[in-house]
Amino acid sequence: MKKYYGLLVLGGLMACEGSQQTTEKVLVDTVAMANHVRILASDDFLGRKPFTEGETKTLAYLENEFKSYGLEPGNGDSFFQEVPMVELNASPSPTLEISGANGSVSLNVSDEFVAYTERVEEVSALENSELVFAGFGVVAPEYGWNDYEGLDVKGKTVIVLVNDPGFGSGDSTFFKGQTMTYYGRWTYKYEEAARQGAAGIFIIHDTAPAGYPWLVVRNSWSGASLYLDQTAGQYKPLVQGWVTREAAIKIFEASGKDMKNYVEKSRSADFTPTALDMTASVTIKNEIKRASSKNVIAMVRGTEKPEEYVLYTAHWDHLGVGQPIDGDSIYNGAHDNASGTAALLAIAKAYASNPEKPKRSVLFLAVTAEEQGLLGSKYYAENPIYPPAQTVANINMDGLTYYGPMKDFTVVGYGQSELDDLAGAIATQQGRYIMPDQEPGKGYFFRSDHFQFAKVGIPAMFASGTYEHMTKGVEYLEEMSNEYLTNRYHRPADEFDASEWRFAGMLQDASLFYELGWQLANSDQWPQWKEGSEFKAIREGN
Repeated sequence: MKKYYGLLVLGGLMACEGSQQTTEKVLVDTVAMANHVRILASDDFLGRKPFTEGETKTLAYLENEFKSYGLEPGNGDSFFQEVPMVELNASPSPTLEISGANGSVSLNVSDEFVAYTERVEEVSALENSELVFAGFGVVAPEYGWNDYEGLDVKGKTVIVLVNDPGFGSGDSTFFKGQTMTYYGRWTYKYEEAARQGAAGIFIIHDTAPAGYPWLVVRNSWSGASLYLDQTAGQYKPLVQGWVTREAAIKIFEASGKDMKNYVEKSRSADFTPTALDMTASVTIKNEIKRASSKNVIAMVRGTEKPEEYVLYTAHWDHLGVGQPIDGDSIYNGAHDNASGTAALLAIAKAYASNPEKPKRSVLFLAVTAEEQGLLGSKYYAENPIYPPAQTVANINMDGLTYYGPMKDFTVVGYGQSELDDLAGAIATQQGRYIMPDQEPGKGYFFRSDHFQFAKVGIPAMFASGTYEHMTKGVEYLEEMSNEYLTNRYHRPADEFDASEWRFAGMLQDASLFYELGWQLANSDQWPQWKEGSEFKAIREGN
């Protein structure tokens, strides 16, 4: 069986291989990479969910592989970094009560609002908290924008719009036009409300600027969720949540304020927040459980500048065992993200087996709980083993294409940093072209682990060939991507099938990532964030 499997993979590569190795240093073992996917996505690993037997098996596998390559432990004498987490199973009161002199509104949970808290408390509640409409809830000095200017929201609840002022403006120079900045992400809005001292925050949902329907909001913020268990010293609002657009209109109408064209008014440079002269009341009851998961980290120590670091990442986790679909309950996560983890291992082995060692140190970090909100990468970024200021760049691998060789190299967040230029030159050597993500309004740059490193100033790359197949073209890739999203994404059907998977595209990407890291690890380059990036000031402040 093993011989047959190997021949099948190699046969597929020979039939469709269109990639080129960029230099003689590229030693990515494609068959080994395929074998990693096969093992990690097998039923034996039970979907690799944190706090399960699947995690235990995955951690042992990653540690054994790193040891077998001769890599150093990345955390002192350990290959692991503990990631303390807390599970909060939130039960909000059945209604969100909005009261004012001109009228009252009672909103129904799930249908009209969702609410939860990140406070590790059994009960968290808003009691007659004053409501303020704060536009997009954005403070962006580089754009001269401050929706909270002159506003004291301590003890109050803010209602804000989803996305950022540029989306839907028709002006590509206003923020970034249709391309979402971090100021448009819901995570940012909660963080900014916390910085402002707000007691509560509700985001107004709208499908187009959010990038997903209300059903996604309702399902994502209902029931138990995992968070990092590091609440000491970190202010969190009492209540966070969303309201539907229709619910927001009910509130605005009941307030008696002139809220016509509230979105357009919020885009105006002279926007001022509006006190709605209404109050909000809702109670959250939590069931609390604590546990720890683990990041896995290994290192090739630099020969000349060992205290400067190039960081590769991929998340090892998936969704575990869940609701059966077509009789299958194991969410194997082959594409998401056994593929990226396999590439991480293959690149690590290439560095370790190369007789020439890099001048800078190279880190290989497999993070936990990406599927729970980028928690493993967030914990590392906030509790770094190696200083962010000394980390040259992050190269993140999540969901590499398995349909064969690609003409494109699509960069999510294209234009953010000088890593694009370096990667583009390598892609050209491979006979490929570099291009931006074709759906920038959906904010994919903020939805994988590289983002947590960007938030602490480290230039980060998230990219893969996803647009044009080398021989079958654009329409073929679109058809395959749509089939995956419809039938496989976050479903048990995301499985490895040796008769379907073609690793030439993964080889192209892994080879490019290896060469990019190698160039950085053997030079004095410090790639910079480009003008207009919301992360530039963070890096320059480190």
